[in-house]
Amino acid sequence: MSDGVRCMWMRGGTSKGGYFLKDDLPADRAARDAFLLRVMGSPDPRQIDGMGGADPLTSKVAVVSKSSRTGVDVDYLFLQVFVDQAIVSDAQNCGNILAGVGPFALERGLVAASEGETKVTIFMENTGQIAVATVQTPDGRVTYEGSAAIDGVPGTHAPVPLEFRDTAGSSCGALLPTGLAAETVNGVPLTLIDNGMPCVVMKATDVGATGFESREELDVNTDLKARIEAIRLAVGPRMNLGDVREKSVPKMMLVAPPRQGGAITVRSFIPHRAHASIGVLGAVSVATACLIEGSPAAEVASIPEGRVKTLSVEHPTGEMSCVMELDDAGAVRTAALLRTARKLMDGVVFG
Repeated sequence: MSDGVRCMWMRGGTSKGGYFLKDDLPADRAARDAFLLRVMGSPDPRQIDGMGGADPLTSKVAVVSKSSRTGVDVDYLFLQVFVDQAIVSDAQNCGNILAGVGPFALERGLVAASEGETKVTIFMENTGQIAVATVQTPDGRVTYEGSAAIDGVPGTHAPVPLEFRDTAGSSCGALLPTGLAAETVNGVPLTLIDNGMPCVVMKATDVGATGFESREELDVNTDLKARIEAIRLAVGPRMNLGDVREKSVPKMMLVAPPRQGGAITVRSFIPHRAHASIGVLGAVSVATACLIEGSPAAEVASIPEGRVKTLSVEHPTGEMSCVMELDDAGAVRTAALLRTARKLMDGVVFG
C-alpha cells in the first residue's frame, strides 16, 4: 500500500469517512482491516497519525462494489473503525454513510446517471437488506448543491432521500428478538428492537436521566454509562448478538417526551459515547418502537394519525423525521428519511 489506495472522503448525513471500491482494498480481511486502522490512525484517542477525526462518527468506511444481485445496483459494506481500539467491525449498518453510497457509485461509474435524478438500489451487506437512494443528477452528473438542510450539518445541500425496505430483524432475526414489546432488565423496563439497527429503548427517567441532557453532560456521567452498559451486556445474547462487550451494537436509546413539537426525544449511546445526534437506522428503530403498544417509547411519544406517519425524532442537535408507512396490520412496511451528502476529497490514501 506504499503507493496509496484510491479513496473518496465524503460526508454522509452527520458522519464522514472513506469510500472505497472493494477491488481497491486487500482481499484478505485481516490485511484490509490492518490497512484501514493505519488509514484512520487507530488505535489512538486523537487518531493523530491518520485520517480519523477522533470520534466514532468520523472514523467510518464504506466498501462498495457493482452488484450481481437481480434488481440491485451496488453492494455496500459498512465498517466501523474504532478510535482507541484496534477493531474494525462489520456488526452494524450505518444509514448516514449510506447517504454517500449512491453519489459515490455514480462518481465511480458503477451506475449510469439519468437526467434529473437517479435512483440507486443498494444491498446493505451488513444486514442483507435493501435501500434505495435518490441522487440529484442534473445534466447526468452528480450535484451536491441544493436547498435541503438536515440538523447537525451546516448549510444546505442536494437532498438524498433514503427508502428502507424490509429492515425488520436485519441483525437480530426479528423486529422484537424476544417477542416482547416490553420487558424488565436490571430493574429497568425496556424494548429490545431491530428495525435496521439493534437498539435497547428505555425511558431516560428509569435510569436516572432526564433525556434532555447535552452530549457533554451524558459523556461525563460515569454512573449512568455504567448502568446502561450493564444492561447492554445483559441483553446481547437475548438479542441474538452474543457477547457484545467488544461490539458496537446494540445502541442504547434513552427516550423522553418531545419538547419541540416532534414525536419523541432521544439520547443515543453508540454504544459507549453519547451521539451528537442519532444514527439514521437507530432513528428508524426508535420511531418503530413508538408505534408498538406497551413499549416505554409509546408511553412518552406523541403519535400522529394516519397510515403514513411522519415521526420527528428530537436529538441533541435538532431532529430527524422518519416517514413510516404501515401495512393493513399496523406494522411498519417502509421507512424513509431525508439525508444529504458531500464529496470532500478524491485521491489516494496511505496506510
